[in-house]
Amino acid sequence: MNNSVREQSASVVAQSRHWPLITALLGGTATMREAGETFLPKWPNEEQDSYNTRIAIATLYPAFSRTAEVLASKPFSKPVALQEDVPPRIAEWMQDCDLQGHNLHVFSSQLLRDCIDYGVSGVLVDYPPANGIKTQADEKATGVRPYFTRYAPGTVLGWRTERISGAERLIQVRLLETVTEYVGDFGEQSVEQVRVLLRGQWQVWRKSDKEEWFLFDEGTTTINEIPFVFFYGIRKSTGVGEAPLIELAYQNIEHWQSCSDQQTILHVARVPILAIIGADTDTQITVGAKNAVKIPQGGSMSFVEHSGAAIGAGRQSILDLEERMRQTGAELLVLKPGDVTATQVQSENEANRCALQRIVEDFEDSLDQCLQFMAMWVNEPEGGHVTLFKDFGAANLAEASAELLLKSNQAGKLSDETYFGELKRRGIVTPDATWEDEQEKIAEQGPALGTMSEGDPVIDPAPIDPVEPVEQQTLDLSPVLDAIAAIEKPEPSDDSELKASIASLSQQVADLSAQVAEPQTAELDLSPVNDAIAALAEKVAQLETKEEPDDADEVRQIVSESIAPLLAKIAELSAKPEAKEPDLEALRNNIMRDVTGIVTQMQQINQPQPIVILDQQTGQVKKQITIKRDAENNIIGAEMTPQTLN
Repeated sequence: MNNSVREQSASVVAQSRHWPLITALLGGTATMREAGETFLPKWPNEEQDSYNTRIAIATLYPAFSRTAEVLASKPFSKPVALQEDVPPRIAEWMQDCDLQGHNLHVFSSQLLRDCIDYGVSGVLVDYPPANGIKTQADEKATGVRPYFTRYAPGTVLGWRTERISGAERLIQVRLLETVTEYVGDFGEQSVEQVRVLLRGQWQVWRKSDKEEWFLFDEGTTTINEIPFVFFYGIRKSTGVGEAPLIELAYQNIEHWQSCSDQQTILHVARVPILAIIGADTDTQITVGAKNAVKIPQGGSMSFVEHSGAAIGAGRQSILDLEERMRQTGAELLVLKPGDVTATQVQSENEANRCALQRIVEDFEDSLDQCLQFMAMWVNEPEGGHVTLFKDFGAANLAEASAELLLKSNQAGKLSDETYFGELKRRGIVTPDATWEDEQEKIAEQGPALGTMSEGDPVIDPAPIDPVEPVEQQTLDLSPVLDAIAAIEKPEPSDDSELKASIASLSQQVADLSAQVAEPQTAELDLSPVNDAIAALAEKVAQLETKEEPDDADEVRQIVSESIAPLLAKIAELSAKPEAKEPDLEALRNNIMRDVTGIVTQMQQINQPQPIVILDQQTGQVKKQITIKRDAENNIIGAEMTPQTLN
């Protein structure tokens, strides 16, 4: 018999003192009304009926719950990423990590929401009874494998730690559980029990009919560790965390009380009191448009109304409080200087991290520990690592709060005019801008992208002066083609024809430069230049049959020296801003590719190897070209084969 097994430890009692307040705020208006005087005290001498009316009309401004929801969802705007060191079967299990149909992304988002709301949560990496399972095949056939179980705040009753091998380790954890047992054919009942985890063993305690706790079940485990992992909002010590938005929660309670006061004073101001001076106490009057009131001589009658000064002050106080709540929530997103731990990835922005990024980094470490426990259950050497999205820090508080304002506006909780005013006050919108002018500009620009529906008026665009059609202009590159066609296999002692052909090609490029330098009114068709380069490559390829090595070297040198300025000229054309349509960059890349092939081919004259063309960026083999010849050694074609060298 041990009745203390159900009691909360001192650490749990201390950190849970804020939890009733947080739970009420998360429950919304209905839960806050049910809390009654806990969060909305009665005024001195206030009658119970008046108080009941006051709390019945009070509504909650959901600053805490909405802010927590927005912040907790940011790391999951992109899927949780498993690193390559996660074993394949563990990665497969992450598609249903809790055996309840939740993948790791969904399961983790629930955990982080606990941490943002309450400051702490926990995961038990459990393994069901596995009698007779000896191999992975048995494990797969029976479906028995480790899984995650989430323990929400309040279900961890206590824990004990001890320093083992220089590190602090859990030696006991008590978890409060509720299980459902079937009764009869159709009934069921909920049974409360306490699971006690020890190193290498476990126990289950239940309450007897005499309200005494007894040992209900026990067993041993195959790992000599307690596979339980704490997750934190702001970590204070092992198992103890602090809610990062606790100050916002108290501000939200202040807003709840202040709004109730404002509603009361508005009610008083809206209902004036009729005062009569000089009438008898027994005088009966009827107030209305068709009734007259008789009062004695010297008497008077008037309504006593509130001046309204307190109403404006109360309204401004509420607005100021709402702004403070926005700032409090936004502070978690503001980048702040900090130290870099050994486990964190180094980057240029690592030193400046916002509070939420720090929370997510600790959250990743806890997830890694869960994967390691899962690996220990199945004798894997390592469980691997996970990565969450963390690129959401804001440079300053104004930027962070502006993002929260945008989400409130999109959710319909903040008007467009108020949103504009807040942006203006933060300096994001120019100070001299007005809402009226902005409305006119919005109306002139038409519906936002993706918001126009069938039936919306079509706004005619501003008239444009007609432009006279211009016929398509094409550069006459026939001289270039003729010059290339004139390239023939030179005699050993005469390479003048090749020099003349290359000179002619260079002249045509110069003419092209002059034409492109002029303002263009139509697209330039530069495809003949590509054809010219291809033809040049084919002609030069014929030089590999040249029998005299010395003359071949001379021709190779001529080609290399002549192609270099040609490339430079094309590069110059590519940089000219006046040419609007021609894709000169693509042309330049094509020339560089083909010339690389030419130079490589010329280096292999009289060699049987095929032409190899390299990728200019990676330096690897991009393709190889094999020249085909007929029986008389004339070129009849070429075969290109894409190829990559590893």
